[in-house]
Amino acid sequence: MPSLKKYRVDSHFQLAKVNPSDSPFLEGDQAAQLEEIDALAIELDEMQNLLHAEGRRKVLLVLQGMDTSGKDGTVRWVFSRTSPLGVRVTAFKAPSEDERARDYLWRCHAVVPRNGEIAVWNRSHYEDVLVPVVEAWIDKAETRRRYAQINDFERLLVETGTVIVKCMLHIGKDEQRERLQARVDTPGKQWKFSMGDLEVRTKWEAYQRAYDQALRATSTEHAPWYVIPANNKRHRNLMIARLLMKTLRQMKLETPPADPALRGMIIK
Repeated sequence: MPSLKKYRVDSHFQLAKVNPSDSPFLEGDQAAQLEEIDALAIELDEMQNLLHAEGRRKVLLVLQGMDTSGKDGTVRWVFSRTSPLGVRVTAFKAPSEDERARDYLWRCHAVVPRNGEIAVWNRSHYEDVLVPVVEAWIDKAETRRRYAQINDFERLLVETGTVIVKCMLHIGKDEQRERLQARVDTPGKQWKFSMGDLEVRTKWEAYQRAYDQALRATSTEHAPWYVIPANNKRHRNLMIARLLMKTLRQMKLETPPADPALRGMIIK
């Protein structure tokens, strides 16, 4: 069984040393891989039921990555068997005027998971230490302040019962080009394409550096980062599903104790 440890970010981590085409978690043929993803999705639904029944803890899954890295696809596959009643997905777009009038964490704190819930963030508060850094809207001192604020924010969540799983979906520049081209060439997918994607693509190296710095600065014991090689979509889905299931199993979730007063009760 391959280890997740290699992909956990520490203070010496370098994004450039992770091959986005790695696929150590793929075993067997395509049918076997899809079968495992489905089996994990079914188990995830069972674990979510336990999380809800326990009613005192919650899980936050953060998905970050460049355009086309597969954040939507991850949600679609990993949670394909999970009841929508127990999972809440938030997609973070460019902040609105109302959101810009407040601190950058305000809109995030408003959608943290409730007790018994799994929250999935498609992009997140990390946009505020990526885009502003690449565009030079904030200086190095402000960037360091934001790293510290994010670490404190996540510590608060953890200390109040939230388990955080952070995944950076790592794709290569050539793979992104192919996926963008597929959107352009396929009429049914053109709605996914934006000319702004091409502008961001011209700043690829700057974004890689910004990710590298942010990952190291905010991968903590209470909320570590994992880099997910994502050129292969099945590998991406399987690796995240395994990481999420490992996390839930370690939580040792249990249903509440049986009520002695209900023993022997007959419903008429």
